[in-house]
Amino acid sequence: MFWDCGIPDRRAVMLEGTLAYIGIGANLQDPLAQCRTAIERLSGAAGITLERISSFYKTKPVIPESAGPEHRKELENQDWFVNAAAEIRTVLAPRDLLKALQLIENSTGRVRTVRGGPRIIDLDLLLYGQEIVREKELTVPHPEMHRRLFVLEPMCEIASYLIHPVFGVSMRGLKDRLNDQQTVLRYHL
Repeated sequence: MFWDCGIPDRRAVMLEGTLAYIGIGANLQDPLAQCRTAIERLSGAAGITLERISSFYKTKPVIPESAGPEHRKELENQDWFVNAAAEIRTVLAPRDLLKALQLIENSTGRVRTVRGGPRIIDLDLLLYGQEIVREKELTVPHPEMHRRLFVLEPMCEIASYLIHPVFGVSMRGLKDRLNDQQTVLRYHL
């Protein structure tokens, strides 16, 4: 029970903002270290509080269906990814949060090349509360998350109960429905 004694309740201050979920991935230049650096920068960013982080997972690259034959061989031969998911609390609006994630990516030297290709770091805004955002530069929930075991496995670790705002199904339910043969292994440190 909250008592009104003129002093702000610390729990109320801690709960300010929106819970959002970030997908983290890398497969270049010591991917595990790149993911850890991104998490440190995420936790130090203005307007963001890191609540939980999943374990790290090693993931065989997933080739986008849109990849043409000229890129397919290159994408198939790239190194495995290290992936994780983070639960954050933020006072930033979705578009501002996306900008903050892109600043962190850029600070690591990320260069955007072919879709699904190798990268130093990738930070994806997966979910922002229960909001649905459809803009030119931003789609939330992430439009591919329900098809990606490398997203659902770490999400189930930190928020298996969470309901996808479009499908009305929990993260665990989405994972259980996935019949893809993706290779995702827990990273043992």
